[in-house]
Amino acid sequence: MSPPLLQLADIALTFGGAPLLDGVDLAVGAGERICLVGRNGSGKSTLLRIAAGTVEPDRGRRFVQPGVLVRYLPQEPDLSRYATTLAYVEAGLAASDDTYQARQLLEELGLDGSEAPEHLSGGEARRAALAHVLASDPGILLLDEPTNHLDLPTIEWLEERLMQSRSAMVIISHDRRFLEKLSRTTVWLDRGRARRVELPFRDFEAWRDQELADEETRQHKLDRKIVAEEQWVHGGVTARRKRNVRRMAELRQLRQQRRDYRGVQGKATLSIAEAETSSALVIEAKGISKSFGERAIVRDLSLRLMRGDRLGIIGPNGSGKTTLVSLLAGTLEPDAGEVRRGASVEMASLDQGRESLDPAWTLAEALTRGRGDTVSIGGERKHVVAYMKDFLFAPEQRLTPISALSGGERGRLMLARALATPSNVLVLDEPTNDLDLETLDVLEETLADYKGTVLLISHDRDFLDRIVTSVIVPEGDGRWTEYAGGYQDMLAQRGGDLAREARAKAAPDPKPKADRIEEPPPAARRRMSYKDKHALVTLPREIEALEAKQSEISKTLEAPDLYTRDRQAFTELSDALADVQAKLAAAEERWLELEILRNEIEG
Repeated sequence: MSPPLLQLADIALTFGGAPLLDGVDLAVGAGERICLVGRNGSGKSTLLRIAAGTVEPDRGRRFVQPGVLVRYLPQEPDLSRYATTLAYVEAGLAASDDTYQARQLLEELGLDGSEAPEHLSGGEARRAALAHVLASDPGILLLDEPTNHLDLPTIEWLEERLMQSRSAMVIISHDRRFLEKLSRTTVWLDRGRARRVELPFRDFEAWRDQELADEETRQHKLDRKIVAEEQWVHGGVTARRKRNVRRMAELRQLRQQRRDYRGVQGKATLSIAEAETSSALVIEAKGISKSFGERAIVRDLSLRLMRGDRLGIIGPNGSGKTTLVSLLAGTLEPDAGEVRRGASVEMASLDQGRESLDPAWTLAEALTRGRGDTVSIGGERKHVVAYMKDFLFAPEQRLTPISALSGGERGRLMLARALATPSNVLVLDEPTNDLDLETLDVLEETLADYKGTVLLISHDRDFLDRIVTSVIVPEGDGRWTEYAGGYQDMLAQRGGDLAREARAKAAPDPKPKADRIEEPPPAARRRMSYKDKHALVTLPREIEALEAKQSEISKTLEAPDLYTRDRQAFTELSDALADVQAKLAAAEERWLELEILRNEIEG
């Protein structure tokens, strides 16, 4: 086996309190594609900066094979030292590289090289930074949230480019689809330690959930063992003295093991302050148009949003997504046509640029908007520290200035502000930027329970597929088309991804029709057996019964004194709950498979 190109050994780093990194090892071999995952604040970006050589750890060793070129893409690239984007990209070239590579990459990414860095948007700066790290074809790519601020065509272009690259990669990303396509190995950074598993990201989450369940079981057994040993002590020491001394020493070790245990960080507790129910018709646009100069952004668009609809708005940067949302929300007037909003419509919004945050504010001031120590959520008052805990902020962060927060923390803060505003229409502009995968899961669950209407601009394909009921896509010249379903449904109806379609329009197929490879005919549709049909009818009742049983057991387990009063009953109920949850998950998954099959068969 060849030696690694880059190796971190026994890396430790502490920023006060518990160690951020405690004995972390990371080895990157030639051609490896590693995804680095973990909660916000677990030290992923810090570890990547240590790997890049820009941060010195308190302890440990960094080694890079001589002659191996390492390129690092930070979350917030700094272009301020360069006059143009071309100068910035050329600075990333190796001595033997041709400057043509820099120009070609910039052109592929929609830049011409003359752009001044101070005038770049977030997406343009990200594209320039990608060109900077890709231009020299490095031995190792360290990528921190490479898809942030990119539109879907650029993400799909980047995926193809990286899949064809020979570089070894370590990738941090919240984009599930991106990680699933590119990763072959996963490194899990959790409570200061790193665990490497030879699994791609698509298989990692199931493995992680099982690991956490096993850990919880071990801790439960440890608690029971400590209780049993304490009962032995209080019951009187009757055996031989040496044996008693040994058991007391073991009890002290067990207690120390329990004290040293760092539990898993809890999940964010997201709740949306809902206003009174809106009318059935929320927004109706009739023949609206909007242009800036000679450029048409929206042309003759008619659209109707009903209560409970979830509309995803996708397309390249600069195609007018934010303008369209502003027209529908009423913050921008159309040049022609009419937008009518229903009765009792109350909107809350999350902006992509986090522009409403004053960097001089403290965290508490941002949440209370400078008014007292409480936050109003749906008409109810809650102390700001308690609300901070819901979004995984520590009480001591109350006076932390906004400028000192990480990207993920700023993302959670903006969510906390937006969700505290009573609404029946949520306008979310890139809500997934900088959020960790666990918080994204909670946000998805929260939006699924939201009774109002959602307007969502997002480049996260997985998030779109889980949330929206329809998507609207720009077709050029101000024309927009709405498709039922999520992102994958839209692709199926259009017949290809956005990046390929854009390239096809730019360059016609040079091959004559006779030389083209015809697509194979679609496979014959499956048939539903009698057993499948019967299951499709009976599974909803089974799911309902399992949900009722789950709720009943959960209520019993919520009794605060159950564990101390009757540990055996607590254990039996916990096991029963796990069994019911497993059966419920299996039943729901089976019903979903059958429902999808039925829809395919019925067209």
